[in-house]
Amino acid sequence: MKQVYLDHAATTYIYDEVVEVMMESMKSNYGNPSSTHQYGRKAKVAIETSRKNIARLIGCSSTEIIFTSSGTEGNNLILNNAVENLGVKTIITSKIEHHAVLNVVENLRQKNGVDVRFVDLDEAGNIDLEELESLLSKINDKVLVTLMMVNNEIGNILEYEKVGSLCSKYEALFHTDAVQAIGCIPVDLNEFNVDFLVASGHKFHGPKGVGFVFVKKDHVVKPMILGGNQEKGVRSSTENVHSIIGMEKALDLAVSVMTDSTEKIMKLKSYFVQKLTDNFKGIKFNGNSEGGNNGVPKILSVRFTKQHKMLLFGLDLKGIAVSSGSACQSGGLKVSHVLKEFLNEEELQKTSIRFSFSDSVSFDELDYVIDSLNSIY
Repeated sequence: MKQVYLDHAATTYIYDEVVEVMMESMKSNYGNPSSTHQYGRKAKVAIETSRKNIARLIGCSSTEIIFTSSGTEGNNLILNNAVENLGVKTIITSKIEHHAVLNVVENLRQKNGVDVRFVDLDEAGNIDLEELESLLSKINDKVLVTLMMVNNEIGNILEYEKVGSLCSKYEALFHTDAVQAIGCIPVDLNEFNVDFLVASGHKFHGPKGVGFVFVKKDHVVKPMILGGNQEKGVRSSTENVHSIIGMEKALDLAVSVMTDSTEKIMKLKSYFVQKLTDNFKGIKFNGNSEGGNNGVPKILSVRFTKQHKMLLFGLDLKGIAVSSGSACQSGGLKVSHVLKEFLNEEELQKTSIRFSFSDSVSFDELDYVIDSLNSIY
């Protein structure tokens, strides 16, 4: 049976070069980076070299990078710290954020009495910047704005430079979950205002179980995990040396091939969109995922003309990996909390599937997907 992987927004395959540097590290770099002897110092140097390179690739200082186990941990760390240590009383967010943000914000509302405001969306799921400014202008308390840089289900790219400017204007903190952005679109932290940014290695062809947060200098972050005082006292736990090295290598490769990779992915996506519209009259594309500057190249969210509960399962039986939305929640299929916010009830009942690409996908594979969809649908 043919195998086609079109779920790169859920996770990516690991680059061969990343596997190689991680294997070499496992063989020769086994010291504890907190140890003072030469084995420990060697591991520590490897971590700090990776930190410097990652900082260089995203335009910040190495002192502003903290390594974590995941994007989820990073979001938890920043949001909890903002409320418990930085005096944030109000959080402005949207209802289409990842649950790694929404669930934390709801917990902070219940536990700490934080005032949570949700900014409106347009008909394509984009943030209403005028309303965001209106909200910011009316709040006198310390405010944190948390909006994801790229939506993981519909691929919409936040106008993050404008959001950063608004936050600067009204002296609000700005946190962005950039898990779907880092390694996929150009991000230079020198070019816009942001206080906190979160990334995860497995979204850009690195290993799972490792990520990082950017914390703008002068912000104090206190740890959620207490113990050994690693990561500048922000995250106690022996660092995952091999995965950190692998993540740095993956990001370096992703940035170096980004232009060529994006060009190929856009050609694949355009081809697939045309094939879909030719074969399935009346289908629509959710959010900005069809194309253009406001949608990330790798994500295409397709809404079919009717409900087909077995479509995802049928594709899986044919060896095709896709998603109904986020793959970061356990359990069965649920109505997308993202689509729910801007589709009417009739459209929401229709089956939507997220196809997400990498430059490893072939046109022949896309033809196979179209043929499979025809045979199932």
